[in-house]
Amino acid sequence: MLSSTKPQPPKPPKVDLSRRIELARQGNPDAAARPKIRHTLAEARVVVEPALRLFRKMDIEAAVTPRTVMLLPGFGTHPVRMKYMAQQLERAGHTVKRWGMGFNFGPTSENVAFLEERLADIHQRYGRDVVLVGWSLGGLFARELAKRHPDQVAKVVTMGSPFSGDPRANNAWRIYQFIAGHRVDNPPIEGDVGQKPPVETVAFWSARDGIVSPRSSCGKVGERDRAVALRCNHIGFSYSPECIRAVLRELEEV
Repeated sequence: MLSSTKPQPPKPPKVDLSRRIELARQGNPDAAARPKIRHTLAEARVVVEPALRLFRKMDIEAAVTPRTVMLLPGFGTHPVRMKYMAQQLERAGHTVKRWGMGFNFGPTSENVAFLEERLADIHQRYGRDVVLVGWSLGGLFARELAKRHPDQVAKVVTMGSPFSGDPRANNAWRIYQFIAGHRVDNPPIEGDVGQKPPVETVAFWSARDGIVSPRSSCGKVGERDRAVALRCNHIGFSYSPECIRAVLRELEEV
């Protein structure tokens, strides 16, 4: 039975700076393919995005069947990064909930346990299965939650999430190891990130992604049900009109 008290997010782990520096300096033995540098540099356009929104108007149609959605932010980002997307989904009539924690600094057994409680609370409160929409690392959290609680999840949508192939096939793995405090190929929770959850799982990917290898976020047959190619960059998964419209379509097709 669920507790009547609201689940509290876990406290951040203690920082062992020398260990984190060591992790950041580790070599890449397999030299996994990474995004091209021109795509990485193009990620900087995020700084002008708030200004562009002032001149943008999205036509949002009312949802035929409103859904309950949980948005899970990318690595090193705060839920506020997904606020624009949340606003557009809510304009369509969907109920959108944050993941309940602050910045995403990587998985721990404590924050995964918190998310399990968070999911159960939302599921019970609204009386319907939840659609999990995860950006980048948030998509890996979404896949793991769906594996553990498929009876509470209607669908998983990942956006630029590195669930397939070499975990170093990206331009952020050293930063990840420094901040998260563990090897990217040895997270402190058990599980196979490439294993498909037992619910409908859709992977958004982009050839213009400047952070995560498109092959990693597209995945292989059997690792997801469908892959959807978009034309945004990695940070753009959280705010581009094309991606928001793609999420709205997926919510209609649950």
